[in-house]
Amino acid sequence: QVQLVETGGGLVQPGGSLRLSCAASGSIFNIYDMGWYRQAIGKQRELVASITRHNTITYADSVKGRFTISRDNAKSMVYLSMNNLKFEDTAVYYCNADHTLAGEYWGQGTQVTVAS
Repeated sequence: QVQLVETGGGLVQPGGSLRLSCAASGSIFNIYDMGWYRQAIGKQRELVASITRHNTITYADSVKGRFTISRDNAKSMVYLSMNNLKFEDTAVYYCNADHTLAGEYWGQGTQVTVAS
């Protein structure tokens, strides 16, 4: 099993920046594909960014050029740097770990609120 703990959420003004962190424990981190998802009130959870165990990265179109995902296998961490935040980025952000055989795991989420 993998335990995931997200930190770094908060309240930020439009145009501001935040960096989310996800600490993983309990299993071999570097076998997992990692992702950041978000869920806004009244909407379905959506993929924001992902980074595979081979460091292949994908982004949702809505965040391309503004968000950057990265991972540090030595520290069992994954990060999401978010710049030029917009009102529509407001959501609970979740860290996800996925492996075909080992399973899929979620963190508890961290709130990001973009407001003036």
